[in-house]
Order: sequence, then structure tokens, then C-alpha cells
Amino acid sequence: MARTTGAFYVIGGLLGLLIIAVAPGEQGNPVVVSIAAVVALVLGITLLLWGTRLPHVVYHVYVALATVLVTVAVLEFPNTVGALTLATFYAFVACDAALFFAWPPAAAHIAFVVVTCLWALPNRSVYPELPWWSGLIPAGCAVGIGVVVGILTRMASEADVDVLTGLLNRRGFDRALNTAIQHATRTGNGLALVLVDLDRFQKINDHLGHRAGDAVLQRVTAMWSKIITPEQLLARYGGDSFALLLPGSTEQAAILLTEKLRAAVAAGCSAGVTSWQQGESGSLLVSRADVGLYRAKQAGRNRTVLESARQLPLAAELRDAIDRDALDVHYQPIVSLSEGGGKAVGVEALLRWSSSAQPEVTTEGLIRVAEEYDLISDLDELVLRKACADAARLQSTFAQLALTLNVNVSGLELAETGYADRVSEILANTGWPAQQLVLEVTESELAAESHTAIANLHVLRDRGVRIAIDDFGTGYSSLSRLATLPSDILKVDQSFVAAIRSDSPAPPLLGVIAALSSALDLQVIAEGVETEYQAAVLTELGFALAQGYHYSDSHSVNDLIADLNRNQGRVGPSGTANALGASDTDFGDGDARPASNGWVPLA
Repeated sequence: MARTTGAFYVIGGLLGLLIIAVAPGEQGNPVVVSIAAVVALVLGITLLLWGTRLPHVVYHVYVALATVLVTVAVLEFPNTVGALTLATFYAFVACDAALFFAWPPAAAHIAFVVVTCLWALPNRSVYPELPWWSGLIPAGCAVGIGVVVGILTRMASEADVDVLTGLLNRRGFDRALNTAIQHATRTGNGLALVLVDLDRFQKINDHLGHRAGDAVLQRVTAMWSKIITPEQLLARYGGDSFALLLPGSTEQAAILLTEKLRAAVAAGCSAGVTSWQQGESGSLLVSRADVGLYRAKQAGRNRTVLESARQLPLAAELRDAIDRDALDVHYQPIVSLSEGGGKAVGVEALLRWSSSAQPEVTTEGLIRVAEEYDLISDLDELVLRKACADAARLQSTFAQLALTLNVNVSGLELAETGYADRVSEILANTGWPAQQLVLEVTESELAAESHTAIANLHVLRDRGVRIAIDDFGTGYSSLSRLATLPSDILKVDQSFVAAIRSDSPAPPLLGVIAALSSALDLQVIAEGVETEYQAAVLTELGFALAQGYHYSDSHSVNDLIADLNRNQGRVGPSGTANALGASDTDFGDGDARPASNGWVPLA
């Protein structure tokens, strides 16, 4: 609008100066006409230079002022033929109004043009005077041009609008995005982009029909339109995908707004967020947001993933730590609840790293940053490689312990083609048996229903690796899916164990989980055991394995070796004494012989 209106003004001003210079006549006031032409020229130049920074309402003033300037020129032009010629400029005004204003204000501007044209030409003081009907032709042409331009403009605009939701479609959004990037390039303001996809929308269409799906899209559009501001642009990008353009926004502000949008959708949706950097094209910006959306879906849906072009200090520090192999892996024992409890039968590998850029970051926050900045593959590989090497050292130290190694895997990494082969390569290089490796994935990651992820799980199980569902009971699952998922172990979330108190009965769900695991032939590990009473209740309910602070915190591999050696393979309160009451025997020749429980202490 700035370019078009400014061009009309500049053309009108130049033509006005030209015609006043060549047209004959000594009547009228050529000075006033020249001033009007210069004013039009100056206003046109200001619009071309700074018009994009003006609010839309200011353009109504510009269009009305154009009508006034043309009227002044028509009244004061010294030549009657020239005045009729200048009256054709009214068509410029009608065309501009019809192009960029809605029908009511456009009609008002065109009506103002008609009234001034019909009044100005017959009321000229220059001889010969013109009759009252002299303005009908220029006024009628202005009306005709305005109506035709308005209709054609709206027909072209409808090609950019989604009929179902009334939002811009992909074509219209791409056009608006390019315009926003041009504006951001000139002003230096920020620009953020969000791509949102409704989760499991295809199932609505398949089971309830397309009419129900259309109704969902319309309801979502109505809800989201109430949340966003007029400056923010929401579009239906295709199918069940939406795009949100946020001028002047940062990545963090975009994430906060996206979380509000997701909270308004009961069925859940996934989102990818990114921001524009100087010099980037619209297609590059969209592709990066699309990567974030893909990663959100692969990680389990119903979440927001930032795919930023700029790495946070924490992400840069983590990248450096991975490259320098400066991350630590600690291990928390998994114990058997039988045989008096406390016997270590496995360890869970836990990432430990202290960031100088963000010391308070949790492990969960660290994993999220790694996923958002495409570091998760390298991080997962580093942790798995270290854990397998340390576990092999543990196993060689305590040959009589058949320890399992539990390692968490990211849903994004699990969904990568070739992940199973990378795991097999690490096992071969470190010498850790596949039969003693347990990969832990959360319910939400399994619920992503990625064909690649499920295929990787099947391949790994065929090669001997066992699969554990972590935090069982807190994510999305169904009994039918649990029976068909490739899994061997359930890890009961610590929130269920924390509900075990001496002043109340054991949570009924724990008994249900124990029965369920037995029916499905799955092992169960209770997480977060902190008291002897909780351990006793879990044992009574039939749980065989547990881990938690009651037995041991996480330790470095050296500390864990020392602790297991000191307590003869046991951890926790029961690990301080020999479960069978036997003691190590020194035969006087300085050699430690096997005790009655078969434990061989370190030399």
C-alpha cells in the first residue's frame, strides 16, 4: 500500500507540474496548482521512504488528502481543458481506495470523490464556465474503475484465503511472510515463526468423518483467534497444520504463546518454533520450524520444540563438553527385593554434568536443550559408550554378579534410521553383552507410534537387548498397546511408590501393576524407594526389583566398585553385613578365599 499510494502521489505531482508548465491560460491561480503538485510529490516520496512504518489508519488521511489536492488543482487550473484533464486524477484515488480498504470505507472515499468532482468542475471561476453535468464522465469513470478494481482485488485475495477457516492459506501466508521479512530487514525488528500440527487428526477424519474434522478445525481457529493479537498472523498452512507469524517477537515469547495455544486444544498438538536471522529467506525459516515440528512429533507429540538458529550459551557449552568428552556418567544400583533385599543386580546410567553458563540446569533440562539444538544423537552415543565401558569394568571386577546396565534413550534418537546398528557397534567395541543391556524409553516416546522407532526396538530385542518402559503409569498408554509394544520391563514411576505410607493402605494401582506385569510376563522395577517400609510393602505385593535412595544414591564407577566390594555386592542398609552371617576367611597365607556366600573381595 505504501508503494502504490506513494507512486500515485508522485505520478500525480509530476504530471501536475508538467501540465502547469505547458498549458496556456492567464486565469486561475497557477501558483496554487503548483503548490498542490509539489505537496503531492513530497507526500509521495515520504510514503515510498517511510510508509511501511505508518499505521493503516493514516492511509485514510492520505487518500482523502489526495482528493482534496486534486479538487484544488481542478478549481484553480488556468485552462478549462487542463482542468478536465486533471479531473482524471480522481480515478487514482478511487483505484487506491478500492485496492486496500474494505468495501465500506472504500465506498466512502469513492463517494467523496464523486461529490467533489461534480462540485468542482461546474464551480470553476475560469472562463468558459462548465455546465453542471461536466463532472459526470470523470466521476463515473472513477466509480467504474473503483468497482472493477475492488472486485478483481477481492477475487485475487480469495485465492490467498482458506474457505473453511477464513484464515490465510499457504499461498497467502508465504506472501505475508516475505513481506514481514522485508520489513524486518529494514527495521531490524525480530520475527518468530511457529508451525503447529494437530495430533492424531487423521483418526478424527477416519472414524467420525470429514465433517467432524472440519468442525474441529473451525473450533481451533476460533479459540486461537481469541488468544493472538491483531498484529500476529495465523494461517491454515495445509490439512491440520497451522502457521503463526509473530512480528517483533523473540523465541522465548513465541514459546510462551505457543504453550497457551496448545493448552487451548484438548486433543493435543505439536509445535515447532524458530526465529528469523538477518539474510535468511522465508523458505529457510519455514523449513527450520518444520524440523522443530518433526522433532516434537518424534519425541512423543503434544509438545513444543525450539529449532533455533542461535545456540544458547548452555547449548554451546554442552557442544564443547561433548567434543571434549567432559561429561560424567554415574550409576544408581538396581537391587533384588528377595534374599533379604539389597543385592545389586543392575545399575542405571545417569548423566552428570555441571554447567558454568547455567549451574541450576537439571538433567531433564539438559536433555531438552540437547534435543532442541540437535545435540541429542552425540550425547546419547557418548553416554551409552561410557556406560558400556564402565559396566564391562564392573563385571570384570565382580565376576559373580550378573549385572544389567540400564541406559535411557531419547525418543528422537530412537526414531532415527540406523539407531539399532549404532547400538550394536558400541556393544561390539566395548565388549558389553547385548543380553545385559536394557534401554529405557518413556511411555510418551513409545506413544509417538513412529514406525522407525518401533522397528528399531524390534531389531534390538532380536539382538538380545531388553527394553524397559520408564515412568510407567504417567504417560499415554492403553492395555492393548502395552501388550503389543516391544518391551520386557516396566519401571513404575516414583510417584506411586511415594504414596506408600505407614498411616494408609498401599495404593491399589501398585497391586494392579504387579498383576499386570505377571500376566504379560514383564519384569517390574519400582523407582524412588526411600524407606524400609516402602521396600517391605513392595516385596509383599510381589515386586522383585527396586531402586532409590533407600539403597543408594548414584555414584561414579570407582565409588560404586568400592561400595560393592566393601558390602560384598549389596547396597543400602542390608549391605553392611553378610546376608548369610559369614565373614571372609584369611587362611594365613595372605590370600582371601571365597566366603560362604561366594563373594570374592578385591585384593
